[in-house]
Formats: sequence, structure tokens, C-alpha cells
Amino acid sequence: MPLEYNTKNIQLAKNLRKHATPQENRLWYDYLRIYKPRFRRQQPIGNFIADFYCYPAKLIIEIDGSQHFTEQGKQKDEFRTEILEGYDLKIIRFTNYQVDTNFRGVCQFIDTTVKEFLARND
Repeated sequence: MPLEYNTKNIQLAKNLRKHATPQENRLWYDYLRIYKPRFRRQQPIGNFIADFYCYPAKLIIEIDGSQHFTEQGKQKDEFRTEILEGYDLKIIRFTNYQVDTNFRGVCQFIDTTVKEFLARND
């Protein structure tokens, strides 16, 4: 069953794809673009836009820049996570620094998590 989304977010998601951060682009072009099962970039879900979303694994990947580490950013992320988990989705987060300095480890963690969640959803 497809998830609901706010149609107003479609254009915003397209713009976010065009203007992705270097870390989002690296994860997409160097790993997730060819990963199976398929991930989607900047996927509208509810009133939010997930950086990366894998429907079969019910998994969202978020890449967090500095704005996520302010008090306001942390509160927004907690609220967003609570809502998205209400859709029975799992959210994993990586910092820009982790993508920059431990890319292989980030990819391995994603692969392990996807396989774990696919096994649970069978």
C-alpha cells in the first residue's frame, strides 16, 4: 500500500533532488542508485520529505547537516521521527561527517539494516 503524501511537497522534492548536498549525492551516485532493493531520493511521505526511502524494507535514511544539531533542529527531528514511525517506518540517520569520513561503514550499515528489515517484513 502506498504511503500518503502532501502533493505540495512534489515540487519541493524535485528541487531538493536538483540541489542535493555533496553527501546526499555521494551516497546516491556511489551506492544507493544501484542498490537492490530500490531506494528513492527525496521521497514525499506524509507532510515530510525523506532523503532516501526503501519501500520493501520500510526504511528511511536521513543525512544530517549542521542544522540538525541545534536545539530547534533536534526537536523537529524528534517530532518528524515520531510521525514517520507511526507509518511503521524505521529511520536511520548519518551525519555529513560520517558520509565524508566513513563512507564504506555507512554503506555496510545500510546494507545490514536493509537485509534485517527485509527479513522482518517477510
